[in-house]
Amino acid sequence: MPKKIFQKEAPILRKMAVEISANSIKSPKIQKIIEEMKVALESQDDGVAIAGPQIGYPLRIFVVSKRIQDIVKESKSELTEDNKKYKTLATTVYINPVIKKISKKKMVVEEGCLSVRYLYGKVSRSLKATIVAYDENGKKFTRGATGLLAQIFQHEVDHLNGILFIDKAKHIEEILPKSVVSSK
Repeated sequence: MPKKIFQKEAPILRKMAVEISANSIKSPKIQKIIEEMKVALESQDDGVAIAGPQIGYPLRIFVVSKRIQDIVKESKSELTEDNKKYKTLATTVYINPVIKKISKKKMVVEEGCLSVRYLYGKVSRSLKATIVAYDENGKKFTRGATGLLAQIFQHEVDHLNGILFIDKAKHIEEILPKSVVSSK
């Protein structure tokens, strides 16, 4: 059964997440957390990424779903060289991520969040971002991205710093899915 996804009122979402030591990345405990994050993320039809604090782990880790491949493929404007490489990857784990570089050029984008259910708003994000992190095997890597993936990097690192998108968003509105609307 997937772990419960904490909602915006949960104190854990407002705390700075702690780094995972390099020698514990491959430990059974951390590997179990990674698996729980993947299961929780894949259990949500509309999620593309999830951070550790969202399921109760105050650790500097997030997971990006392989679902992003389909979204990037559908958006011709996002098929940059970086994202063309990315689209062949599976669900990706980012441990102790650090955004090393972001572009000065910004984009205002619609955002939602699995921890801020049914609220959406416009957030200003850098168009490009480069992140350095460790994968689930403890291997350090650098990944550059534009568009949606760059937005995800920034959104998820915000989570690890105790920041929710609603703290930055303008024009926040509630948009209920049809299943919720029809049950009211």
